[in-house]
Amino acid sequence: MSIFKSPSWIQVSTRKKFILNLNNYRTGHYRILNKAKIEYKEFMKEQILKYKKKLNKVCIIYTVYQPTRRRFDVGNVCSIHQKFFEDALVELGRLEDDKYNFIPMSVFCFGGISPDNPRVDIEVIEYNSSFFTKLHNRLDKIIKRLYTKE
Repeated sequence: MSIFKSPSWIQVSTRKKFILNLNNYRTGHYRILNKAKIEYKEFMKEQILKYKKKLNKVCIIYTVYQPTRRRFDVGNVCSIHQKFFEDALVELGRLEDDKYNFIPMSVFCFGGISPDNPRVDIEVIEYNSSFFTKLHNRLDKIIKRLYTKE
């Protein structure tokens, strides 16, 4: 299992940052969107390339940590991270493709409030003999954390 730290936003020009969420993505100009994707891949490149092995089949868990208590849609945030991260994995040669036969499962979840370090943690779990045990243990921790905070 590998954990990657993904930023909440990407600098796309000297004066403009692109907040990684679906609301900005669907209203963004295609040049800004392309620049954001390129800058995201560059930001994540070192973390992704540290993982030396080429992945075959994986499950990816996206956990979002927001800077404030303001309510938000987890899917709006995680969907853009999913798009950009999975494309980066393919473009950097760590995954053959991002279609369902390579990534048959993705999970989006709320991690909590983190004013000093808003981010999306991305966990990649490889399909192998211990996959179901790892996935079960990870999801169990997430569910317990979410239900003990209420």
